Amino acid sequence: MMLGLRPFLNTDKMQMYKFHKQIPILIHLTQIVISCSKPNEPVMKHFILFTLCFLLFVSTRAQKPKYINIAIFTTQNAMPFGKFAGMFKEIFHPGIEFSYGKTLHSAKKHDWFTELNLAYFFHRFVQHGIPLYLNAGYRYKFNKRLAGETSIGAGYMHSIPATAKLKLNDNGDYTNDKKAGRMQAMGTYTIKFSYVLSHNSANPISIFTSYQQRVQFPFVKSYVPLLPYNSLFIGISKPIHTKKIKK
Repeated sequence: MMLGLRPFLNTDKMQMYKFHKQIPILIHLTQIVISCSKPNEPVMKHFILFTLCFLLFVSTRAQKPKYINIAIFTTQNAMPFGKFAGMFKEIFHPGIEFSYGKTLHSAKKHDWFTELNLAYFFHRFVQHGIPLYLNAGYRYKFNKRLAGETSIGAGYMHSIPATAKLKLNDNGDYTNDKKAGRMQAMGTYTIKFSYVLSHNSANPISIFTSYQQRVQFPFVKSYVPLLPYNSLFIGISKPIHTKKIKK
């Protein structure tokens, strides 16, 4: 177990120094975000703090292979792994996702990676969802072209009602409660397969498909505290090359 973690523990003094210098920035950003949230949402504050801490930690590591993903997807609310067939024959709830990934450790057959994801989806009659989350996972390379991976993630989701939300005012009339939406937390589990189109290229492009389980909470505290989703993604991935720093 320790041997597998050794590549992540070998952090040099310069990286620790960079992390130490950025702690005041992290504290300032956290205070700003928490001040904008409602005081009765302590769970959301912890998710936001976790996201900022993890993102800052990843950004201070040495040069690692990076990549971007762009995908379209459809999503259905159902119990985990409960509606794969429904992705193709039921109502289409469209979405798009952008990802920035970094390979933390790479070997001949194995990769460990982390990704920052920003998405948008439309669930008819329910909500517009804007997830912002981090996931970390493991990738197994079957050969030079085909790979499979699995990952777990957590983060923030902004939920905007897809229908008018009426509110009774002091005069006894119903008015449209126009708000910017609700702060929600979310967790994910993803299975993914990718295929490299031209592995001999300097910038190999990959196509992929993934099946994701997402849980949104608290959706409606009184009777729907957890709202599960099944999502099917199809997308492309491209590496990002950065200039190497001369030692």
